[in-house]
Amino acid sequence: MTDAAWVVVALSAGFAFGLGYYAALWMTVHRLPKARQPALLSVTSLAARLAAAAGFFYLIGAGDWRRFLAAGVGFGGARLISVRWCREAAERAASDGGLLQ
Repeated sequence: MTDAAWVVVALSAGFAFGLGYYAALWMTVHRLPKARQPALLSVTSLAARLAAAAGFFYLIGAGDWRRFLAAGVGFGGARLISVRWCREAAERAASDGGLLQ
């Protein structure tokens, strides 16, 4: 593949990985109130997500700063989408008078 194609692949992969990363964070936050050991859940989830992110960026970057940057931009785009979705979900829950389900 050409360098430009790899950058597009890295951008797309970064976005997809970011959605998974933030979905895992969302699940962790949702499980915290019910967890017997919330601190352990938080630390374990953080360690797993950081290890996965480090491995992902190491593999997708493959020593090329353009791929690494493209993956980071995709990951950041997923963050923007995730924050917007969470904000809208919280607003919907507040307008319904209930907590997030």
